[in-house]
Amino acid sequence: MLIKSKYKIARRLGVPVFEKTQTAKFALSLTRRSERATKRPRALTDYGKQLLEKQKVRYTYLMNERQLKKNVRQVLAKKGIKQDERLYEILETRLDSVTYRLGFGPTRLAVRQLVNHGHICVNGKRVDIPSCALYVGDVVSVRPGSLPKKVFVTLDERLKDLSVPAWLALDTEKKQGTIKGVPKLTRGESGLDFNTVLEFYKR
Repeated sequence: MLIKSKYKIARRLGVPVFEKTQTAKFALSLTRRSERATKRPRALTDYGKQLLEKQKVRYTYLMNERQLKKNVRQVLAKKGIKQDERLYEILETRLDSVTYRLGFGPTRLAVRQLVNHGHICVNGKRVDIPSCALYVGDVVSVRPGSLPKKVFVTLDERLKDLSVPAWLALDTEKKQGTIKGVPKLTRGESGLDFNTVLEFYKR
């Protein structure tokens, strides 16, 4: 997914959805923008709020509209479940998301490139599809033949103090992680409102 103007998109959404925008300078620019906006407030419609939240999720997970819509439709088709939790679970257990959580790449965008270039394996087999769905018991690892490459020069240093989510187990020596559970959505912690995203697609 090619994103040309990360700063412009993040300013429009009002949150630092990209690692590149997670700086003190960018936070200050958002604060100043917010202060200016209070002088001439403009209330968002329900549709506007839903669209904004949908875009936050889409850019956070680096998905195109078709991919996100497909995942949401999959969730909405199921009854008797907490749909926002299920959507979060689907997005977090994509190969690119798991690889990012395991620290194999410094940013989500970098991780997508690692997967696309065949540097990541699932259960010992090379997989080059970032959106590949993973399940409990799956093992994600850096391909042994890729470890000497420049992109992994700082990997040991990066993994040394990394704290992975409770649903993942990381073996820093083997450069592999195992999915040992299901991601749990803690409301407010992710900074994303998945229920609002679901409402957008119900329209």
